[in-house]
Amino acid sequence: PVVFRKQWEQALAIGLVSFMVPFLGCAALAFWGLGWSIQASWLAGIAMSTTSVAVVYAVMLELGINTSEYGKTVLAACFVTDLATVIALGLIFAPFTVRTLVFIAALVAAAFLLPWLTPKFFRRFGGRPSELEAKFLILCLFSLGALATWADSEAVLPAYLIGMVLAGTVGKNHALIRRLRTMTFGLLTPFYFIRAGSLVSLPALIATPAAFLLLLLVKMATKMIGAYPLTQAYGSPRREGMYTTLLMSTGLTFGTISALFGLSHDLIDKGQYSALVAAVIGSAVLPTLIANAFFLPRHLLPTNPNVEEKEDNADVQEP
Repeated sequence: PVVFRKQWEQALAIGLVSFMVPFLGCAALAFWGLGWSIQASWLAGIAMSTTSVAVVYAVMLELGINTSEYGKTVLAACFVTDLATVIALGLIFAPFTVRTLVFIAALVAAAFLLPWLTPKFFRRFGGRPSELEAKFLILCLFSLGALATWADSEAVLPAYLIGMVLAGTVGKNHALIRRLRTMTFGLLTPFYFIRAGSLVSLPALIATPAAFLLLLLVKMATKMIGAYPLTQAYGSPRREGMYTTLLMSTGLTFGTISALFGLSHDLIDKGQYSALVAAVIGSAVLPTLIANAFFLPRHLLPTNPNVEEKEDNADVQEP
């Protein structure tokens, strides 16, 4: 939150442009180039406009860049991009009913109550073997996620909201972050991707590989067109600007969430879903490989890559 307040203009500009240009470009490709329906094309634009916070965070965490001001600014821009895609998915496809109003009211209440309630709960019940801090966060996520599903919206929206409003509280607890990371990457995420991957039709993907390749290339090209000039406008060196742009070109979690939303609501068929998921997975790998191979800003790498690990371990040691 501190870095976002300092760099809000840069993070907001790069994040919004990183969403808008790929959203329009990939939607246009799907509609005019691939012959998809208007709803399927809008969904393709949303799925391909995303930036994978999980991939960017994992890459920066591995390299130790996540603790730098540069790394936090890029992560803030990634959050802006994905928040824009979440809102676009809700505005374009979610129905506006009484349930929607209840859901919005609950989100607003959570945004104000959780930053006040969470520190008090952690001080009162934290530090116990039962891991009540993690259970409290999971309860909040699952409750608001269930409410989002009841309102025909997406559960990822309250998840992003909770993450943003609690960043100043939860983000300072390195031991809790380490436990949440282990639980998320080790348990929860694999189940989701097994489900999303099991719905991919390999015969459909093999029959029409052009859709997957075109979506992937247009996503990377439009991200480059949108984000790179802004990084230069804000004074980033060329290497850092290219590295930022390529990281913003990644996609994974919310891209597949959008595709799965479209398939479950009959907005796209299984062949279109397979092309979108394949393109999203490709965007998680290809830009990252290019970025780390050719544009890695080595001057930002910490001199001691084990600093964060030592800090995390110190937090969990008994006094």
